Amino acid sequence: MDFAKKRDVLVIGGGNAALCAAITAREAGASVLLLESAPIDMRGGNSRHTRNLRCMHDAPTDVLTESYPEEEYWQDLLKVTGGQTDERLARRVIRDTDTCRRWMIDRGVRFQHALGGTLHVSRTNAFFLGGGKALVNAYYRTAAALGVDIAYDAEVVELRIEGGRFVSAVVQHRGARHEVRARAVVAAAGGFESNFEWLREAWGEAADNFICRGTPYNRGVVLKQLLAAGAQSVSDATQGHCVAIDARSPRYDGGIVTRVDCVSLGIVVNREARRFYDEGEDFWPKRYAIWGRLVAAQPAQIGYSIIDAKSMGKFMPPVFAPVKARTLRELATALSLDADTLERTVAEFNSAVRPGTFDHTILDDCDTAGLSPPKTHWARALDTPPFYAYPLRPGLTFTYLGVKVDERARMRLADGSDCDNVFAAGEIMAGNVLGQGYIAGIGMSIGTTFGRIAGEEAARHVRA
Repeated sequence: MDFAKKRDVLVIGGGNAALCAAITAREAGASVLLLESAPIDMRGGNSRHTRNLRCMHDAPTDVLTESYPEEEYWQDLLKVTGGQTDERLARRVIRDTDTCRRWMIDRGVRFQHALGGTLHVSRTNAFFLGGGKALVNAYYRTAAALGVDIAYDAEVVELRIEGGRFVSAVVQHRGARHEVRARAVVAAAGGFESNFEWLREAWGEAADNFICRGTPYNRGVVLKQLLAAGAQSVSDATQGHCVAIDARSPRYDGGIVTRVDCVSLGIVVNREARRFYDEGEDFWPKRYAIWGRLVAAQPAQIGYSIIDAKSMGKFMPPVFAPVKARTLRELATALSLDADTLERTVAEFNSAVRPGTFDHTILDDCDTAGLSPPKTHWARALDTPPFYAYPLRPGLTFTYLGVKVDERARMRLADGSDCDNVFAAGEIMAGNVLGQGYIAGIGMSIGTTFGRIAGEEAARHVRA
């Protein structure tokens, strides 16, 4: 790889947003170098673990059912973020998802037919055939065919930004350092979710019990340098896409198969064997991402999702088998919980369940009365042995602390001015749209939209 050759556009990162930026810039006539810090067999960042893209659409399509109009999408986002979102940028993302699938297909991505079952997303989310790894591989093939230069094991260790303008990057590659110059740069290197030292600064000792669901290569090196160079920040270091995953998962890179999806079908208790939140608040794809933070707030950052035999087979099974017992006391012993307290918690829950018609595909009328916290939907007594439990830990997918951008994906400085040759896309700027909370598939929506915007605007800057 000729690192000394000056390119028009330097793209830092190797996932969905970076690839969309590199492809778009190259198609616009710019010479492009993409730097992926991971080795080739681990390329793609967290995009390797994704499955779908949340899409606006006004009528059924080949891969989406019914309709999901802009305003409903916006209201869903507004609800989960609690208003912590830039509406202009969010609506730009939402509207782009109505048309981006054609662009993706033309560059090798394939979608599968709409899915049924308990995920409740056939109307809102388009699934990639072969998952995120197939998407990443398709984009890399397209980028290479277009003439994008790609370097793996290439970690940016220093960014040189002078007077609000990018000048060069210092890259560590196979034991040597190289200075790379370009007329514009797209920062798409992810957040800092695999940097437990940084997480500890934000969360304290609780971070020691977190698990990184995604790539071990997102350590926030580029983000930290952009902030040090004067970038205006968005969100904060404690915010991120954090879900409840199986506590037996590996420290890094377990991916989506470690998620536990039966929370809404039973109860969740902490290590004191007590419930702490409404398990039936809303459909799982809208509220699953709150459970990582909820578990993070519990003693020792541990929880247990408990169901009975009635719920087995009604959710997507995770990679680990559940803890199984004939009685609640046996289950408590297996989980090292106080058996009397667990039995009392379940008895109080069972007595509070009101009669209703159970239907996990709708917001049904099965709820509780006089119970705190309540269970708003899908409340059924836990009374049919055997009983099952999945231990839960906070699983961090990506962090939201990032850099502020405008509608052209230009990075904004703390003084309010824009860096006219520094652009950002993907997780490193997702906090503009996701100040907090999450809805399934929107991470890929943000990366696809702003990756393409960043690539286009970087190429336009070079031509100007």
